[in-house]
Amino acid sequence: MSTHKVIVPANLDLPTPAGIWENFHMARRIPVDVKNYYDNAPSPHRQTMLEMRERILQIIPEAQEVVSYAMPGFRVDGEVVAGLLANKKHVGYYPFSGSILKLFPEELAKFTTTKSAIHVPVDKPLTKTLLAKLIKARIAL
Repeated sequence: MSTHKVIVPANLDLPTPAGIWENFHMARRIPVDVKNYYDNAPSPHRQTMLEMRERILQIIPEAQEVVSYAMPGFRVDGEVVAGLLANKKHVGYYPFSGSILKLFPEELAKFTTTKSAIHVPVDKPLTKTLLAKLIKARIAL
């Protein structure tokens, strides 16, 4: 019987808080400032935001994760094209342009919106299909 030694990198981010990261299998490491934001978001907001993060990165895997306007954001070609913000009663999805949401009146009819944000229920992340439409429209600007 052979034994294998497992070497764990010293800079490995361990699951926190209470193993929340176990459910999110993105091979990609979250930048520390962005991870701190998610770690400090209340539950279930955190889970909803992380599910939407995973979906966004499936749509735009080349995105750089940043903190912009005090929220986790996703930058493509120097432009932030999506952001997530934990609010008291919802998770805000921000396309970082006031001209995007008005393009999707039917898809957004069941959500409360402002000119620049979708108020996402804390336990119902936006679908990958809707996120793809919003992100594609934002990148096309």
